[in-house]
Amino acid sequence: MHAPALAALLLALAPGGAAAAGGRGDDRAGACPAASAVPATAAAADRSERSLLCLINRERARAGLRPLRPNRCLARAAAGHVRDMVRHRYFAHTSRDGRSFARRIRATGYAPPTARWTVGENLAWGAAPAGDPAWVVRAWLRSPGHRANLLSARFRDAGVGVAPGAPVALAAAAPARATYAVDFGAQGGRGGRCR
Repeated sequence: MHAPALAALLLALAPGGAAAAGGRGDDRAGACPAASAVPATAAAADRSERSLLCLINRERARAGLRPLRPNRCLARAAAGHVRDMVRHRYFAHTSRDGRSFARRIRATGYAPPTARWTVGENLAWGAAPAGDPAWVVRAWLRSPGHRANLLSARFRDAGVGVAPGAPVALAAAAPARATYAVDFGAQGGRGGRCR
């Protein structure tokens, strides 16, 4: 039996948005490489994914919570969704085919059919000088719903997806931009097909 708790949140972090408050001078990026760079290539996006999870786990440690474990299924769901949003210019938890993020995650094999499970998702996009992993985490921490997902004791696993580009049309001369998704989860049973 499964019981998905759909703690869905999204945040459009556009250039110049109110969520950009806060300077680059804080120490959140120090131990997480690539935390202050907006990824412009697929290789840079891979580094940003690792950096984003590092920053999230740093905040969880500060709150006395265990770190989130990287999970391939959750990462596959998050990465596929950000690439689709950038490619087809939309920004939503619901995919173009009408699937919720919970259905996308379930389709990856994250939880066995008989397991109890819960998932959540945070989305963001931004453009330089905002839009790097450190900026995204700071913005999420200032948003009560996003912060609740980041610092939820019930979540055990996470998968991060980062894609260069924005989910909306911008002028060709626009600065570097990136789109982010973190899929959070916890499930009972023997772990599904992915770890």
